[in-house]
Amino acid sequence: MADTPRGAQRGNTLGPRLALAFLGVALSAVALLAILAAVFSAVDVSSLANRQRDDLAAAVAVAAAASWSQDQGWAGADLTPVLELAQRSGLKLQVQDANGHAVATTPGFAATGSQSTEPVLVHGQRVGMVVLGLTASGLGAADSVLRTALFRAIAGAAGLAALLALFTGLAVARRITRPIARLITVTRAMAAGDRSARAGQLSGPSELRELAAAFDNMADTLDYEDKIRRDLVASVAHELRTPVAVLQAGHEALLDGITDPDPEELGSLRDEVLRLARMVDDLQTMAAADAAVLRLTRERTDLADIAGAAADSLARRFEAAEVELDRQLDTAPVLADERWMHQVVTNLLGNALKFTPAGGRVTIRTSQRGAHAVLEVADTGVGIPAGELPRIFDRFWRGQAAAQISGSGIGLAIAAELAVAHGGTLTADSQPGHGATFALTLPLA
Repeated sequence: MADTPRGAQRGNTLGPRLALAFLGVALSAVALLAILAAVFSAVDVSSLANRQRDDLAAAVAVAAAASWSQDQGWAGADLTPVLELAQRSGLKLQVQDANGHAVATTPGFAATGSQSTEPVLVHGQRVGMVVLGLTASGLGAADSVLRTALFRAIAGAAGLAALLALFTGLAVARRITRPIARLITVTRAMAAGDRSARAGQLSGPSELRELAAAFDNMADTLDYEDKIRRDLVASVAHELRTPVAVLQAGHEALLDGITDPDPEELGSLRDEVLRLARMVDDLQTMAAADAAVLRLTRERTDLADIAGAAADSLARRFEAAEVELDRQLDTAPVLADERWMHQVVTNLLGNALKFTPAGGRVTIRTSQRGAHAVLEVADTGVGIPAGELPRIFDRFWRGQAAAQISGSGIGLAIAAELAVAHGGTLTADSQPGHGATFALTLPLA
């Protein structure tokens, strides 16, 4: 039995670990809130009990003052009603004279614990003191009961909050881990060679949906690049097959003595060799352009001069093809690598020449538009169908009109990549049957 990948084991426990993490955070918050609520509630209950005890002490002091005798003092005072009231109220009470000696005391009184003292005043003169405390019944019992009820309520609320946090954590973890598990499965399938694996539409957080969409886009791009590579192999094989077959047949005919090595036969073989050389040059140019994108040497130059030099280099080909080359070159200073910008213009002119029939015209113009220098190559050729326009700058892609024309399909792709490397853009516009216009836009120097 195959071992389970360590990443798969971790992936299977992601949901529970997330749920435990959510639960831990929630329990920490609930515990903190419960402790704070218990502390503040205890303080508030104690404060309320103290205020009530102080109020009772004041009331008892008034009652004791009413019992005090003007003639006999505390000796003639009847404090029985006061003591009975205190006992019925769950209070422990001691009445003292002005010297602090006990005059009357409830059973079980002890001068310990939290107590309230209040002076006994008669006609504004202090004649004694009452000392009041709480017992286990009455107000003291109410205080204890209230504290207990509050603590139970806080504990119950904390428990319910913990359960709610657990269920919420499980739900959120499931919502997060389900799309993650789907992405892991799709990624493993693609790594195993299933290029058709896609995440599709996922339900989950927006970030994970965006990740799934990005993954699918990446997979589509990989498929497209694989198709381009397959097409390249097929195209190269197709292009190589004919000249190799002609060379093989021609050499075998010469070796067998079927044909004579006359100039016509040798010229035919030379044409096939040149055809092979052009294909190799195209592939080498593509590799060189990739490297050039990374290390361009840009200097101040005039785009009109580059365009003029490129037009001069192709002038004889235009004459041989009976295609008019019209130049409208105005000054347009740019910062560019002159060698590779010459390659861009040459590719554009060569592409226009391929698709312009004899008697047609190709126009190359340079101008300044705002902060940009613009080079346009317009032809009167067959044009480009609207469905092919988005793909004409893809490497090794060739449209229907190029099927019968030699070439590798990398010229426009190289031109577009070099334009971007120079900080510019290369765009195309065409109406089928009315030619095409390519526009190179670069920042002015």
